[in-house]
Order: sequence, then structure tokens, then C-alpha cells
Amino acid sequence: MAMTEQAPNSAPDLDALRRIAAELRGQVVKMSHQAKAAHLASCLSCCDTLAAAYWHVLNIDPDNPKDPERDRFILSKGHAAAALYATLAKRGYFDEAQLDTFCKDGGILAEHPPANLLAGVEAATGSLGHGLPIGLGMAVAGRINDQNFRVYGLLSDGECNEGSNWEAAMFAAGQKLDNVCVIIDYNKWQATGRSNETLMLAPLRDKWAAAGWDAHEIDGHDMEALVKLMWNVPNGSGKPVAIIANTVKGKGVSFMEDDNNWHYRAPTAEEVEAAHKELGLI
Repeated sequence: MAMTEQAPNSAPDLDALRRIAAELRGQVVKMSHQAKAAHLASCLSCCDTLAAAYWHVLNIDPDNPKDPERDRFILSKGHAAAALYATLAKRGYFDEAQLDTFCKDGGILAEHPPANLLAGVEAATGSLGHGLPIGLGMAVAGRINDQNFRVYGLLSDGECNEGSNWEAAMFAAGQKLDNVCVIIDYNKWQATGRSNETLMLAPLRDKWAAAGWDAHEIDGHDMEALVKLMWNVPNGSGKPVAIIANTVKGKGVSFMEDDNNWHYRAPTAEEVEAAHKELGLI
């Protein structure tokens, strides 16, 4: 099977993408419950980005996950691994039944993405600040090898505290790596506090722009805006692209939204059912 390619001006089915995002949210809620695993709210805030990427933007083929011409997508915020696993399984990289092994002894679906064990996982991540530098290495290698793939990185806002990301940001701009795009999942929380009370990230778009990126700020749950910006890479600016996606931690489930307790809590069976009802899945 050839890699998925969209016509240059193909219009996305936004309703279908929103439905996929809801289904991904439902799956990660279930996975968190079954595994008693943390970081659920961090998964829910980025499901729209994952749906846009894997069902419209990326040039990929789940039947040939190592194709050298494939676009690369790196989940730098590796603590949201459950969302990536749910995405890869639904997209056809592996059987969805394998999701039941998430965080189980002897399984390969670890709480953070492992390297070289699972089709579609481009890098071991979760030591925050590593995903973007890895992705830039891939982009440089592609340039050397005269390949035209794009590199997308999904970062957390708290991850922008890491100096390695700003070194990487300046490197990308200096090398004019215009086939690179980062999406910052700006849900305003990190670990135990508000992001801007830990280190002052604001004004985040201006900081990425000052580092030499073509930087944009959007509603990170606006599917149309996500698809438009992610699709248009390279965009003719000659710069790497940064998307500051303002999101809500726990998005899609009212009793989880903007409640940082769900950075650590796992839902009960009753809460799973309530969440699935809100997501329109039952």
C-alpha cells in the first residue's frame, strides 16, 4: 500500500476528524482506568492534534512504517503515550486489542513510548526536551539524503522550560529547517502547578518568533485551524513552523477539564461510563 497522500487542496472532513478525536479520548480514558495509569488529562488535551495529524496531514503508510520517505511525528511529551498508542492502533499500525496491555508487566506499551519496539513510534520520549532535538536530527539527515519528508513534534508547555528546546529552536531557525513543525500543547498546567507560575512562558508565541520561527497561536481544539497550519508545511516562509495550540487539560470530559488532579488520577468504572457519555460514544 502506498503512503497516504492528500491532494494539495483537498478539504478535510472536519466532522470526521472531530469524531476520531472523541474516540481517541474515549479510548485513553478506558486505558487509564484499566491500567490505573496517570497523565490522563495530558492525553485528552492533545487528541485533536493527533487526529488532525494522522488522519489528514501526515504522509504515512501503517503497512510500511519504516518507509524512508514517510513524514515523522514525534510525541515529545511522552507522558501522553496512551494517546499516541490509541492513535497508532486506530490508524492501523497494530491491533487495537493490544491496547489492553498498556502498562502491563511484560508488555511493550509502556507509560512512556519505548524505542524500536512498536511500529509508528519514532523515538523514546518523556525525558522532556528531547523530542525536538531528535526531530531536527532527522530533518538534517533527510536534507543530506535528499529526502522530502516533514518532521512534526508535539511538545508540552512545561517542556518549554527545558533549555535543550531553545537551543534546538535556534538551531532549526539557523539551518532554515522549514520542513519542521512543532505543536505546543499549551494546556497551562505542569505537574503540580500552573505553567506560567513555574517559569514564565508567556508570551510564548513571541518567544518562538524571536527564536526565528514562523510562529502562530490558535485554539488547539479548532480542528480547521490545526489542519490548515499543519498541512501547510513548508509554508514558503523559509522558517520552521511553531503552532502555539491553546488547549484545555482534560478536554472533552467536563469533570476533568482544567482539573490538574487528573494529571495523576485514574478514573473509576463509573467515571469511564460518564466520560464516554459526554464524548457521545454511548
